[in-house]
Amino acid sequence: MAVSRPAFRLLAAVAVFLIAALAATLLLLRGGDGNGEDAGRGGGGEPTRSERQKPEDGGPPRRPVVVVKIDNVEEARPQTGLSAADIVYVEPVEGGLTRLAAVYASRLPEVAGPVRSARETDIALVRQFGRPVLVYSGGAPEIEPLLRRAPITLVTDKTRPGAYFRGNDRPIPHNLYVRPHRLPGQNRERAPEPVTESGAAPAGGTRTDTRTVDFRAARYRFTWSPGDGGWRVSFDGAPLRTREAGDVTAGTVVVQRVAVREGRQVRDSGGQLSPVAVTVGRGEATILRDGRAFDGTWSRPSGGEKTTYRTGDGRRIPVGEGPVWVLLTPR
Repeated sequence: MAVSRPAFRLLAAVAVFLIAALAATLLLLRGGDGNGEDAGRGGGGEPTRSERQKPEDGGPPRRPVVVVKIDNVEEARPQTGLSAADIVYVEPVEGGLTRLAAVYASRLPEVAGPVRSARETDIALVRQFGRPVLVYSGGAPEIEPLLRRAPITLVTDKTRPGAYFRGNDRPIPHNLYVRPHRLPGQNRERAPEPVTESGAAPAGGTRTDTRTVDFRAARYRFTWSPGDGGWRVSFDGAPLRTREAGDVTAGTVVVQRVAVREGRQVRDSGGQLSPVAVTVGRGEATILRDGRAFDGTWSRPSGGEKTTYRTGDGRRIPVGEGPVWVLLTPR
């Protein structure tokens, strides 16, 4: 039976519509981009497909670095997942207290936490790791616009609830944990670029068995342990422990003295402004490794560059094996 030209055009249009609808449905079922990851980049989301397919070195896309904000008040200890971190930053927060930012690149823990809120300090701090995944449990309304404008993939328990869970042994808010393997981009086989540069220590330094670092309402103590090949970490007079590995040790400790400015009118319940540690620029630093202390400087010329450490006469100080603890201490 012959089909008229108008009817043929109508049938063709219907066929095109059905094919497009079927393709969209299949793409949705496959996770948005064919890799089981979130598509789009609105609100600090995952990079677009074109960005993922064109890494600078021409190879397949790398896994993004993961940064988890971790609570360290008494109710949150012992924490989970710190032993797997490449870097643990100690940040000053309200009331002279501190909070941790654990950076994961070479390996991921099964679980990390307890997860707590982001701070304005995090925005510039994590920029040095490309486009990292920042894992947190919320932030002050004043800094949310800053977080969304930053080139960071933001993940909270509201935006990706399947990656989070609450433990039943602690009260809220100290019982929220994340499974890093369920975060955006972590199904890629290629590891991120290294976030630390290890190597032999330069000559010199001063023999050091212990170093205490004080914040206004928090005290950290690092004790050299030849048997561990690292520094045992104590916090407020007690050994810091993790659930997965027991006592926390650091291969290298960096006391990085930074300027601190007032934040975007973010105040705690006592009316104190949230401090912002300035991590772009340069300043003094003391690096502890191999049972010795090296006084020198830190430098980070721009937000997209990693922080480097040098002796007073300009020799680069690489880090040792094991986690690196960086304490952003007000100068």
